[in-house]
Amino acid sequence: MIFPHTVIPFFVSQKSSLSALDHALKKERDVVVTLQKDDSEHPSLGSLYPVGTLCHILQVLKLPDGKMRVLVEGRNRAEISSLAAKGDFPMARIRELDLESEKDEARLTLLMQNLKSSFTGLAGTKRKIPKEVLSHVEKADTPGKLIGHICSSLNLTPAQKAEYLQNGDTAAVMEELSAAIEMEKELLSLKKNIDTRVRKKMERTQKEYFLNEQLKEINRELGSDREDGGDLKELDRLLEEKNLPREVQDKAIRELRRLEKLQPMSPESGVLRTYLEWIVDLPWNSYSQDRKNLAETTEILDQDHYDLKKAKERIIDFVAVRQMNEASKSPILCFVGPPGTGKTSLGRSVARALSREFVRISLGGVRDEAEIRGHRKTYVGALPGKIIQSLRKASTSNPVFLLDEIDKMSNDFRGDPAAALLEVLDPEQNSTFGDHYLEVPYDLSHVMFITTANSLHNIPRPLLDRMEIIEISGYTDIEKYNIARKFIIPKQLKAHGLKGTEIVFTEEALKKIISSYTMEAGVRNLDKQIAQVLRKILRSSIREYQTRPGRFILAEPTPLWSQAVPTVLTRLEWEGVINLDDLNREVKEEELRELLGHPLFSESDLKKNKAPGLSIGLAWTEVGGRVLPVEVALLPGDGKLMLTGKLGDVMKESAQIALSYLRANGEKYGMDRDFHKGKDIHIHVPEGAIPKDGPSAGITMTSALLSAAVGIPIRENTAMTGEITLTDRLLPIGGVKEKVLAAHRNGFTNVLLPEENRKDGEELPEEIKETMSFHFFSSVKDALAYLFPSLEATI
Repeated sequence: MIFPHTVIPFFVSQKSSLSALDHALKKERDVVVTLQKDDSEHPSLGSLYPVGTLCHILQVLKLPDGKMRVLVEGRNRAEISSLAAKGDFPMARIRELDLESEKDEARLTLLMQNLKSSFTGLAGTKRKIPKEVLSHVEKADTPGKLIGHICSSLNLTPAQKAEYLQNGDTAAVMEELSAAIEMEKELLSLKKNIDTRVRKKMERTQKEYFLNEQLKEINRELGSDREDGGDLKELDRLLEEKNLPREVQDKAIRELRRLEKLQPMSPESGVLRTYLEWIVDLPWNSYSQDRKNLAETTEILDQDHYDLKKAKERIIDFVAVRQMNEASKSPILCFVGPPGTGKTSLGRSVARALSREFVRISLGGVRDEAEIRGHRKTYVGALPGKIIQSLRKASTSNPVFLLDEIDKMSNDFRGDPAAALLEVLDPEQNSTFGDHYLEVPYDLSHVMFITTANSLHNIPRPLLDRMEIIEISGYTDIEKYNIARKFIIPKQLKAHGLKGTEIVFTEEALKKIISSYTMEAGVRNLDKQIAQVLRKILRSSIREYQTRPGRFILAEPTPLWSQAVPTVLTRLEWEGVINLDDLNREVKEEELRELLGHPLFSESDLKKNKAPGLSIGLAWTEVGGRVLPVEVALLPGDGKLMLTGKLGDVMKESAQIALSYLRANGEKYGMDRDFHKGKDIHIHVPEGAIPKDGPSAGITMTSALLSAAVGIPIRENTAMTGEITLTDRLLPIGGVKEKVLAAHRNGFTNVLLPEENRKDGEELPEEIKETMSFHFFSSVKDALAYLFPSLEATI
């Protein structure tokens, strides 16, 4: 970039520019030089900076390769108003520009002095600035000359220089240049400080090296070993005794020999020592003995969990196969189900049943591939990934390894951990798992991997294909009652220090807690409510004891409860009075309001629906099934379809299909074919803050729309689910068990399902099939005939 009042040489290679120079040499030798925004051979007016410099050609030297070396003198700023092609080069129409003069002469003089001072200071720091340039700057008597000489000397990009040239306000340009110079001076000062520190560090390192070499020679003359020789001999002995795989053994020996040649204070020495310690600590060929008795395995699984038949049978099958083939590969299982159904605790139970070690890592929120594969050992603070770290903790190469919340992983610029798990969870590949830190393969084929997830939608398909899916559905009220009686209550009594007591929940009280204080697919909240009851009982009992006459003895500070009660109290012994038998009591239904407060849930009144336009659907979510009411209202308008309730695209399409189906078949149901004309149709799904999507609400929307159009309510006590088509088909849906359990929790006794889901209905618990009626249909017409008994004759 050329500025006025400067003499600059440059090379020209573009054909159009060469032609322009030849033309100028034949005339007044004047050219306009400006910066081009792109690399095009024939730039347009828009691709040039509008303000350039009017230059006079002083000298031209033609080179053998066809280029020209041109020496020009900048005369003045020039604005290009238009371009016209003249032959093969552009001719510019320009307007010479004068710099805006500062009205305050004193301020202008001060700015020039400040800019000269800053540049002189930079020249003292930066030795590359020629003395001629410094002389020109000091002699500059106008702002234009000063700006031109300084901009030509500073380490600025062409674009930055062009911006300064565009700006005709000399005061503003001098202020910006002063700031840029001060910034460059700070950077040069910082660089100088860094260089000084690095030089001193290098000198210190070199000094330490010479001293260590002298110390080494002194020790050799005295016949003494190096300081860390004992540690290295210990590592060598452990490597020999470890019975490592051949490839691992060779790698470890090579690294050990390298370590012996390094100085103890060398950074690489610490890296290699840590690496060899990891090699020694890992359980390369250490395996625990599996339990082989099927009866004992079954008994342990039943002790820890109620039902979960499919998962337990798969573990028993594995034990049976291992008795015939010790080399059989361990399964890769994925437990999928709502929260609180026992997926994580089942993994721990599997380890106990197989007599294996148990390790667990949570993958929720993991977004770095290095969490799985580790970092290269050359990085500062590098470690193996969580897989290898957990195996070292387990001290065996065949633990039960639980990968919790595998559906909660994400990815970013650091890599995709799900892709790293493809090798871990592939039985054909994990025998040679490669951790970046170890740099040698590790055999994971003997590890039983169990993953847990609330939903399969977020798991990549290639990863899902490597796992054996076992669904752990929600529990019925009867199952929850049995779980509470056999597992939760004994566990909470022990946790609260009440194991020797006989605190008994009546059947009515326990069922009331399940129905009125919890509404979930699992039993996590049920566990919390039972724990709250025991805390209230314990608190009232202790308060009652403290009001009795007697004497307290302060014993050693120990926790009165376990972690179930967060406050740690000092144990008080009530001399001759405290007796666990005095805490025995029966928890009755009428006491629950006092112990737990008002019921959190009441029996749904949706099953008694008698309002036209309201239909009850069933939905599947990651936390279990739930009822999904759909409301429809017809109001005067111009035939618009309004959808509210934060519906997804698929659900909106289901509403369109429902409307089109009724418009095509409305006469069968006593409707006018043009029933929608002159009316707006508003379909609303309550709980509008919760996103909803999926095709299974098709029959629900159709029945609600028909009900609103004919003014007849849908059959009472009926919930439904199913996808519809324009050709009168009712298609199957997923999550049948979760949806049916949701209907059962809300008191519905009739459920409408697609005919192709009949096989799913056969797998429902017996108590559900005994208390509920299921109605299967393959066509929308038959389904609507059941939902509207009064219209059945016309249909």
